[in-house]
Amino acid sequence: MASSKANPARSYLKIGAEVEATSVDHDLRGTLFPATIIAGPSESNKFVVEYKNLQENDESLREEVDLALLRPFPPPEHDYSFDFGDEVDAFFSGGWWEGVITEVAEGPTYWVYFRFAQQQFSFQAEELRHHREWVEGTWLPPREWSIKKDANSSRATMKKFKKGTPVEVSSDEDGFQGAWFAATVLNAIGQEKYLIEYRSLRTEDDTNFLREEVDIQHIRPPPPEIVMACDFNLNEEVDAFYNDGWWEGVISRVLKGSRYKVYFKGTKDEEEFQHSALRPRLDWIDGTWVRASKV
Repeated sequence: MASSKANPARSYLKIGAEVEATSVDHDLRGTLFPATIIAGPSESNKFVVEYKNLQENDESLREEVDLALLRPFPPPEHDYSFDFGDEVDAFFSGGWWEGVITEVAEGPTYWVYFRFAQQQFSFQAEELRHHREWVEGTWLPPREWSIKKDANSSRATMKKFKKGTPVEVSSDEDGFQGAWFAATVLNAIGQEKYLIEYRSLRTEDDTNFLREEVDIQHIRPPPPEIVMACDFNLNEEVDAFYNDGWWEGVISRVLKGSRYKVYFKGTKDEEEFQHSALRPRLDWIDGTWVRASKV
């Protein structure tokens, strides 16, 4: 039987402990559901949890969940002040959904954009919390953002891409979440799709570069180049060049010789990179670049 006591990062895994569970459902990525551990671990390192806000047949839903999908409750919130560009979790449909604030309206009311759903919804302050990651037994604090905003508007419009425009393309396909691949726009297909050609991904027979039809929600311009004269910091959000694309991750260890360990939330993997293979993380939201600064 697996032991949770051998690793300090797992000391919270006790029967009766309150935890948050990530869903493996494709449509619920980036969502954490409050639950209580009621049994485990099994030989396969799984725990039985009872969800606080999910029900089945009028009873609290119970489910066997893999250790990799569990984390403790984050530290309690005392600051309910949020700004445009803050990365937050929003309580929605029984769980905490990872998103970013794209507008602060009167009230205040906060508009939060969910990356995986490609939609945004409005929330009150008490329905939000600052986003934190649980990596190897440590809470990574929320990022601080610097925002480049349109002088005449707090919200920007979606950019349209012309033939020949260099872009980066993402995918919702399992195993590719959080990765951006360089491509070129070949043609627009209606108002919401483009035919693109990848610059590094090739067809199965290796005769040509791969071409694909892609929704506009999965296309963005290449981020501006930021020259990093100094080292990256622990917990800093970065993109790492890996397997022909830029993968979103976080610096989990700073090594000697300008080398780093980078943790990838989408795959739960950790890889080592040279400084030259990393770039600061930028998000393209409603036509605006949102930058993650150093923690």
